[in-house]
Parts: sequence; C-alpha cells; structure tokens
Amino acid sequence: MTKSCYFCQQKISEIDYQNTELLRQFISGQAKIISPKRTGTCAKHQRKIANAIKRARVMGLLPFTTR
Repeated sequence: MTKSCYFCQQKISEIDYQNTELLRQFISGQAKIISPKRTGTCAKHQRKIANAIKRARVMGLLPFTTR
C-alpha cells in the first residue's frame, strides 16, 4: 500500500519555510524530519520539505531539538 504525495494531490508547487503549521506535520516529536516512507511524499517534494524545514530552523521558526 503506497501513500500518495500530499503536495501532488493538492497541486502545491512551492513549499514556504514560513508556513510552520504545514512543516510541523513533517517533523517528529523529537524535531527530526520524518522519512518519506512514513509521510508518503514523493522524492521531489521531500527534498523541498527538508530544505524548508532546515531554513525555518536557521531562521528560528522551528526548533532544532526538543527537551
């Protein structure tokens, strides 16, 4: 059973690093980026998600780790 990519279904082409509500769906409780096997995203959108999460972390919008 394969999950279909959320971004392909919604026809979202750009992933904004400022949209933290969306990005929080793709990080675990320990603030790690969740693998595409669990989220069902395609490789193209997984790369964009990872870059957006990393950029949001540097800008201080998302945490690097949790305590």
